[in-house]
Amino acid sequence: LCVVSLCIVLSCAVCFWKKRIMKKDKDIEKDKKKEKVKNKGGFDTEMDGGYNEPIKHEIKETELLENEPKEDEKLGRLHFTLDYNFTENTLVVGILQAAELPAMDVGGSSDPYVKMYLLPDKKKKFETKVHRKTLEPNFNETFTFKVLYTDLGGKTLVMTVYDFDRFSKHDAIGAVKIPMSGVDFSQSLQEWRDLQKAEKEESERLGDVCLSLRYVPTAGKLTVVILEAKNLKKMDVGGLSDPYVKIHLMQNGKRLKKKKTTIKKNTLNPYYNESFSFEVPCEQIEKVQLAVTVLDYDKIGKNDAIGKLLLGGDSIGTELRHWSDMLANPRRPIAQWHSLKPEEDVNTLISNKK
Repeated sequence: LCVVSLCIVLSCAVCFWKKRIMKKDKDIEKDKKKEKVKNKGGFDTEMDGGYNEPIKHEIKETELLENEPKEDEKLGRLHFTLDYNFTENTLVVGILQAAELPAMDVGGSSDPYVKMYLLPDKKKKFETKVHRKTLEPNFNETFTFKVLYTDLGGKTLVMTVYDFDRFSKHDAIGAVKIPMSGVDFSQSLQEWRDLQKAEKEESERLGDVCLSLRYVPTAGKLTVVILEAKNLKKMDVGGLSDPYVKIHLMQNGKRLKKKKTTIKKNTLNPYYNESFSFEVPCEQIEKVQLAVTVLDYDKIGKNDAIGKLLLGGDSIGTELRHWSDMLANPRRPIAQWHSLKPEEDVNTLISNKK
């Protein structure tokens, strides 16, 4: 009996011990599962909330940055003078220099020049000489606008700095606008102004012409090659033109010799590649000019001028630069695109040279 009782007690103890251990294992397993779930929930929170929250925060920051006023792009500064001559009824504008201009060319430089006019009349324009490869050009040029003092108050002077490009459209770097009504002309004005973003010119485009100049001093030979023209003004009812180019060799406003290209029918982008030569001795080359006129041929009536330009030592802007490059590189053809100007403006310029 004692042995049997002892066996029963031992078996009960063993069963109780096993049950206790199994329960403990189950509790441990449950705790592990809970921890996994908790970790999983934390991971999800980290993935969803932890990543979403910064994204929301980032979006808010971006919105705030976009709403903040952007810092104005630095386009450089222009130094100029303004004066009014009451005796001669003229506004005298002096373009002195520019500074801190942005680099517009691949080489990290620019070829700046200044173009100016009085709004609302854009017909009367002036241009400085082009200064090559510089961001700090010294112009030191003076220009005169003929305008009555009584009319001056309603006008605005616009001075735009451009980057010259021989084979494409010149890029506007920036501009300075000065309403004449706000200027005290009792004394001369001299100041620096920051360049602002330039507005696109609304003047009518007449087209562009590409030509090559070559001068051989030893032979006294000036060669002009009319290469092509593009985007010419529509002159015919059908929306096209019949353009040809006329070249006049001039001196002191007088026409010395004349040449002209063939007529290209029904096109606004004619291709010529026609060469013309003039005999010009070395001592005369500084005194002559070339007047290049693009005309629309008409069988009946007068041939209308589409646009014109004047090349020579006393011309202005890109025309002067082309002429100077030709003289600086004797025997070498120098090609360049030019924007056509109204015939009346160029004729006025020619008449002033007489």
